[in-house]
Amino acid sequence: MVENKEEELNHKLNDVTTDVFRELIEYKQTALSGSQLLQSPQSFGFRPSEQFRRELMRPLLISQRFSYQEMSDILRKAFNYRGLKDTKFEFCIFSGGGFSSSVFSNNNELKSPNYFAAFTDTIHNLRTILPLITNTMELNGAEPIETLSIVVPDYEAVVMKQMRWMIFGVIFFTLIIVSAFYVTVRTLLMQKKLSEIKNDFINNMTHEFKTPLATISLAVDAMRNEKVVYDREKSAYFSGIIKEENRRMNKQVETILQAALIDRQELQLKLQPLHINDVIRRVMENFKLQLEDIYANVILQLEDGYDIAQADEVHFTNLISNLIDNAIKYSRDKLTIRIQTYRTGKNMIIKIEDNGIGMTKETQRRIFEKFFRAHTGNVHNVKGFGLGLSYVKSVVDAHGGRIKVDSSVGKGTTFTLEIPLVRQEKGLTIKV
Repeated sequence: MVENKEEELNHKLNDVTTDVFRELIEYKQTALSGSQLLQSPQSFGFRPSEQFRRELMRPLLISQRFSYQEMSDILRKAFNYRGLKDTKFEFCIFSGGGFSSSVFSNNNELKSPNYFAAFTDTIHNLRTILPLITNTMELNGAEPIETLSIVVPDYEAVVMKQMRWMIFGVIFFTLIIVSAFYVTVRTLLMQKKLSEIKNDFINNMTHEFKTPLATISLAVDAMRNEKVVYDREKSAYFSGIIKEENRRMNKQVETILQAALIDRQELQLKLQPLHINDVIRRVMENFKLQLEDIYANVILQLEDGYDIAQADEVHFTNLISNLIDNAIKYSRDKLTIRIQTYRTGKNMIIKIEDNGIGMTKETQRRIFEKFFRAHTGNVHNVKGFGLGLSYVKSVVDAHGGRIKVDSSVGKGTTFTLEIPLVRQEKGLTIKV
């Protein structure tokens, strides 16, 4: 492509030289015709000397007839006509003997300032040379032979300038193709990821519902046994199992419904002044039996004083519950949970720290993604849909707060929440 453009530039330069040649030859022919009038007989009887006649018959040379500016204008007009607008050029018109003896002489020449330097650089510059003669002039011999030479410096830059829109177009469409390819590959990978998430979610949901249904079915079958029917204690025991498994299933359904609401951005908050420390104490009271069953150690370090936030009691309670439940799920033997609250200016900081199995850096980056669950091996000892922490992040954001996680594999995890506080002034609840 570049070679074709260089050849095209060379042809255009030849056309420019030819155009200027024709214009100058027309002038020379006109001047020659005028000089030939002096050869006609004189009616007044005056006959000038032969030498005087020869001087009068000699037409002016191009370098004598045109100024440097006039010649530059003629050349510029020819360059513009041939589609080489704003192209730089150097030129020279010289007369006398052969080309080699005249080009570097000062014999009646009209030249641009940088012509010689441009003419000698044959690697980077294009040049043309054309004698300003016709057959009639050669036969007549009335004037010395003049030669026109034009040089285009740095022709490669000229070619690249002419190709700039083509280059920009190629780059632009290449970027479009690359971008389209990237989007396509990214979409395919995302679809694959969504398919894997869907399969994991279906498997988890099937497991989470199948287990309580199987337990309920066994409990019902047991209650139909004649020995159990007449044993009120056993009937109450199996009834309790059915109720507990039913409560567990309702909780799972509620989790899925909450995720659907968040996904549609329909999470409705009923904001009211809420004591953060009281919420934490109530949540820990609900987990008391479960924590005692696994011999967990709970350390509460709740700062006394002002702890009122404008929050939704249900969602905020679920938020804290999910974090505690997460600590229990991913715990080891001798679980220790430390919950700390303290104020920093306008915000309340809540730290929930455990000494569980911890998380990798990759897991920490994705922990708040919907349906994401950390790998815990082939054993399905950690139940859930991967929606808990996604729900936590959505609730924190809805309350104008922030949450971050710090964790080390084998050492435990710390969730840090930052919740805005409010103050009461003259019976009105005002945000700080």
